[in-house]
Formats: sequence, structure tokens, C-alpha cells
Amino acid sequence: MTQPTGVSRRSFLKSVALGAGAATVPAALTGCFGDDDDDDRDLTVFVFGHGVASGDPLADAVIIWTRVTPDNADGTEAEVAWVVARDEAMTDVVASGKEYTDAERDFTVKVDVTGLQPGTTYYYQFAGKDNAASPVGRTQTLPAGSVDSVTLAVCSCANYPAGFFNAYRAMAESDVDVVLHLGDYIYEYGSNEYPSPDAQGRQPEPVSEILTLEQYRARYAQYRSDVDLQAVHASKPFICVWDDHELANDAYKNGAQNHNDGEGDFFARRSVAQQAYHEWLPIRTGADRGKIYRSFDFGNLLSLHMADTRMLARDKPLSYGDFIDGQGNIDINGFSAALADTSRTLLGAEQQQHIVGNMIDSSATWQVLGQQVLMGRIMIPIELLSGLGEIQAMLEAGVDASAKQAEVAQLLAELATIKATDPSNPRVTAVAPYNLDAWDGYFPAREEILRRAQLLDKNLVVLAGDTHNAWASELYVADDSGNVQRDQGAVGVEFATSSVTSPGFETYVGFGDNAQLQAGFEQAVTTLVDDLKFLNAKSRGFMRVEFTHQQAKCDWVFIDTIASKDYTATTAKSLKVKPGKGQRRLQEA
Repeated sequence: MTQPTGVSRRSFLKSVALGAGAATVPAALTGCFGDDDDDDRDLTVFVFGHGVASGDPLADAVIIWTRVTPDNADGTEAEVAWVVARDEAMTDVVASGKEYTDAERDFTVKVDVTGLQPGTTYYYQFAGKDNAASPVGRTQTLPAGSVDSVTLAVCSCANYPAGFFNAYRAMAESDVDVVLHLGDYIYEYGSNEYPSPDAQGRQPEPVSEILTLEQYRARYAQYRSDVDLQAVHASKPFICVWDDHELANDAYKNGAQNHNDGEGDFFARRSVAQQAYHEWLPIRTGADRGKIYRSFDFGNLLSLHMADTRMLARDKPLSYGDFIDGQGNIDINGFSAALADTSRTLLGAEQQQHIVGNMIDSSATWQVLGQQVLMGRIMIPIELLSGLGEIQAMLEAGVDASAKQAEVAQLLAELATIKATDPSNPRVTAVAPYNLDAWDGYFPAREEILRRAQLLDKNLVVLAGDTHNAWASELYVADDSGNVQRDQGAVGVEFATSSVTSPGFETYVGFGDNAQLQAGFEQAVTTLVDDLKFLNAKSRGFMRVEFTHQQAKCDWVFIDTIASKDYTATTAKSLKVKPGKGQRRLQEA
């Protein structure tokens, strides 16, 4: 994609970080406000306290966003002027206009700017009366025609109380074209709930769990006050989907693990959560706010299909607890039958048809699926499941789990040794899905996507978030009995990002900052899980994924600390995949 010329990225970010108070109204906007003495609107005086953002870029259009912070919140409407230009000085203007916003939209402003040129860098700014001006934002349209390369930053799971958003700053200072946010943009928990305790100075607002429209809006306002999040929004266009915490933990189409008795109607809560999301994110909003699946074409290089595996159509996840027999063991036959039930859905028929149909129509080199949860098969020995379940229950109850964590770590190492020396041993061949909340809990839905990609001979790259850890897997189809057909070659690969701040296996498994225990855990898991080629179980960060016609290369960029604003970003691992049948496997880059 076209990169800006003549402007230092660091100088641009510095100007953004100075805040709205340092901005001045550009010449293109100074004449936008006439004499409104006879207008019955209350044209409120305001500042732009939450920065600017852009998103959902197309070859000829892009959404630009801001929010006004009125000094009179009871004002009926506020008038906002906007301008888009080819230069940061805002002199080479290509589009401009005025919008009105009010409390019904939480004073947010979202403009779909059309008539733009493909593969082009643009700058944009907003202004109000009395010389109020926003920072200048920078955005890009998608390229068209023959495209040599595209680079994406992929991130998810940014929990404000967990620590500083250093990963966002690193993305802002990177050379990526577009940021893909795969969900958990906010978290719904109250103070000292997750993680516990809150990081110093990072107490969530409101302090209680959010349930109402006013509370969801306030939580977004707090997140968008973060200067690092403002910086990346101001410097890169975003393409976003939600996960569960934009609503409630482990949400599905008609409920959530963290929607409890006494918290009101679930569907009413979902409606206001989705309303706030559309108000605060630079995403195109259609007649049905609940449908956010959509596709983006980057010329002849890649087609990106953003999917909602969470709120739209997901059936309630299975639970091993529902299949315990009289002896306390898992009823494998009953569980397997439920897992194979084709009536259970993750995407829903309409969304699945949209994705498959766009894959059929696309002749791009790469078909990229951007979504929330792991598609790779993370199948682990059954005897590990009970121990891991006990750890989770103890942590959720606030009970010391260190002894159980040590016991499970020892068992994990033992099983990995067996797998390496005696791979046909029943202790390691009797496996079950680790995470039923991921695609592993929805086998038929996954096979529909993988089989179609194989039948169409598409080069599939799946991008995932959700787990707070970094993963890379090869993707193979399975037959109707669940037997993985590795002899047919991989259909594609999955790159999964770690979190911006949310804790990973270092907390759950308990190895903390012990690098030796971390390495042992990662080696054991990658040994036990057949298609898993990489796991980082501790570091926070994002992925830099570069696509060319010759390869798709993923760099996992990790941040050394989220406890301090003084951080170092390091590319710790790089893997690549080549297009074409027989070549769709992971290789060191």
C-alpha cells in the first residue's frame, strides 16, 4: 500500500500526543460555521478529548471518527466540521462537510468519506465553534488492481486494568498499513475482578461491572482517553470485530457466562453493548447492528473476510461437566455425538454463506479469515483435562492453586515424553479438545470452511485472538469420523496473536516469570498437539503479518513490560507459508 512521504511517523505521533488543545482550525474549516443565531439547535462549545480514528477502508472510501466533549452535556446538538486532504497541513483538500451529533449518539461523529483514490494516504481533521479543533489523523484507502504487498498489525484483548497499552504504541510506530482488531477492545468487569488486583492508576470506570448503555459508553470513553490507543487510531485505519468482552465473558447468541441472575434481560444488554460499540468504533453501521461480518479486497493480493464467531449465531458452548458419568469420568461417546451435531452452529448459515461465497468469487492469492477464536486443533490427552479444569475452578474461586499447577506441570512433561518416545501409547492417543469455546467445540462448522477452501484450492490464512497467547498451527481437513487427513496436505495455516495486556498461561498454569518453566510448558504442549508448530505462553504484543504473492509471513512482536511506559518491542518469532497446493505449511522465516 502507498506509504506517506515527507512526514516522519514519529513527528506525526508526537503531534497527536500533544492533544486537542494544541491543534488549530485549518484554513479549510475556518469558514464552515456561519451565523447560527436563528438556528434552534444548541451548538455546544466543546473539545475533542477522545482523539480521532479511521476504519473500514475501501479502495474509494473510509470511515473517519471523533467524539466531541461538550461543556454542556444537555445541549441538544453539536455542529462538527470535517475535512480530508492529501497533506498533513490540510491544504490539498479532497472532501469536507459538516455533521451534527447529540447525546443520542453519545456525541460521537462518524463520516463515510467516499470518492477517494485507491492505495492513497489521506489526512483528516475535525473542528467546532470557537476554534476547537481535533488532532490531525492519518489514514489509507485500500489498494486496487495489481498489489505487491500488504502488511497488517493484528491484535486483541486489551484490558485496561491489566497494564499499559504499550503494544498499541508499538503498532502506531510500526510500518503496517492497517490494524486488525480481533476483539475484546474493552472488558466488562468491575474493579479488581479481572485481573486482580488492578494495575496502579488503571482502575476501570465505572468501578462496577457494566450493564447499561451509559456504563458501556463510559467504559469506552475511559479506554479512548488512553494516549497510546489514541495514537494508533490516529495513525492507522482499523478493521474491527467484537469478541465476548465487548458484551460479557463467554457470550453466545442467547446468553453469556458472565451474565447472571439479577443483571437484567440479556438481549437488552446485548443491544446496548452493540450500540456503544458502533458509536465508539470506526466501523460501518448497517440497519442491523448485530451483523458485522464483511469482506475487504486488497487488489489481487488478498481478500479479508471478517467474521463474528461470538454474538451473532454461536450456540452455547459444550461443557465437559455435562457429560460426566456415574464414576466421575467423561462419557466420551455422548460427548463425541454432541460435538458432531451438525445443528450446532458457530457462524450461522447466512454468515457462512457470505464467507464461502466471497471466497468463491475472489481470485486473490490469499483468502484471509479474521475472527476471534482458535481454529487450529488443540487436542490434548484426556487425563490432562480434569487437572486443568481443577486449576481453573480454583483460580476462579480465589483458592491457592500452586500445588495443583505443579502437579499438572509434572503430568504434562510426563505425557510429552511418552508422545516423543511412544506416540501410539493410549495415554497420548486418547485426546479431546482443550477449549470448547473455540472452533474445537464446533467441529462441523470448522470442517465446512476447511473443506470448501480445499475444494476451491484456496490459500487460506486464519487470524485469531482471544486466548492471550501466541500460536501457529497448520490446518487440515477431517473426515466425517473426525480423522484428520494430513496425507492430503494442509489447507492453510493459522496465526494467533497474544494479547495487548490480558494475562495468559503464565497466570493460569502458574510458571509466572520463570523462563525455564515457560519453555518447558511450551515445548510439552507443542509436542503433544500434532498440528501446533509454535506457542508463546506468556508475552504480550501483536502480530505483524506481511502478504506478498510469494508468501505470507508472520512476525510475533512482543512487549517486554506492561507495568511501565518504558518498554522494548522485539520480534521474537517469524514463520511463513507459501501459496499453492502442497506448500501450505509453516516454515521458519
